[in-house]
Amino acid sequence: MAMMKMKINGYRLRALLSTSLSSSPFHSVPSRTFSSSSFENVGFIGLGNMGSRMANNLLKAGYKMTVHDVNCNVMKKYSDMGVSTKQTPFEVAEASDVVITMLPSSSHVLNVYNGPDGLLQGGDLLTPQLFIDSSTIDPQTSRKLAVSVSNCILKEKKVWIHITYVENWENPVMLDAPVSGGVVAAEAGSLTFMVGGSEDVYLAAKSLLLSMGKNTIFCGGPGNGSVAKICNNLAMAISMLGLSEALALGQSLGITACTLTKIFNSSSARCWSSDSYNPVPGVMQGVPSSRNYSGGFASKLMAKDLNLAAASAEEVGQRCPLTFLAQNIYTEICNDGHETEDFSCVFQHYYSGKSKRN
Repeated sequence: MAMMKMKINGYRLRALLSTSLSSSPFHSVPSRTFSSSSFENVGFIGLGNMGSRMANNLLKAGYKMTVHDVNCNVMKKYSDMGVSTKQTPFEVAEASDVVITMLPSSSHVLNVYNGPDGLLQGGDLLTPQLFIDSSTIDPQTSRKLAVSVSNCILKEKKVWIHITYVENWENPVMLDAPVSGGVVAAEAGSLTFMVGGSEDVYLAAKSLLLSMGKNTIFCGGPGNGSVAKICNNLAMAISMLGLSEALALGQSLGITACTLTKIFNSSSARCWSSDSYNPVPGVMQGVPSSRNYSGGFASKLMAKDLNLAAASAEEVGQRCPLTFLAQNIYTEICNDGHETEDFSCVFQHYYSGKSKRN
């Protein structure tokens, strides 16, 4: 009888809202919306340069955290802070409503999910309602994992309350949500999340993501967050190469990098690499080029992302000549011993560009 009343009241409310909102061209009642109120226990796996800062911001936001990392010293640090630490990803999953992973590569992500004592080693029955992977990996892996997660069943059915009805949620779900902004933005809590998966689930997770960032962008279905990330970094790499090439050529022809930068930044050549991340030592303060290319986004990480872009292009048969050229250049930079330097070091180490004072 109680359930029947709930359904009747739900139908009445739905009809009422439909009538009240139909007159406005700016509002519509979504087909379904999940609540994020039960994302209280957050598991976090991967406490490196990015992950540790993201986890710290979740702690500041008041979430109850359970963490895991292969680095025992990092685990001790969090344990000393009073944060629950676990020895395996599976143990993290058992204690969490939602699990976030921030790992170096596709192979690491697959091992954490499918390996011994992995997140999915509970068989078909899982505790977490939601899995969020913020690693930069290939879209194919993101999509395969999303299917694997959705084929499982929650140990406890969750009731998601929408203003128009009540819905039982029986299966866990996954979002791929890589980030842009680097270590500085991770520290400041100003990351941008590029999210793939169900839009309803994205909306439910949005407040959680905004505890670690300032922007969230829904990119479409599973894997599309990963697509957005590798395309963003591909464009960033090609832009940096183009700018470095132009600046080095200008220097060789007798014009200073400072003068060229002023011209670029007030004309059609203006870009992020010229006005916010200039690769010429001495032209701009506070960027890696001003500190011998230390910090920033390592060339080895750019090479990894370009490998992902190149592999994805080959898989779909897309013609991408600049992708493969950029891949070769950054591979060469890494092989020459500059893999830990910021990716803007191509100006100096590939194009033999000079600093401002030379």
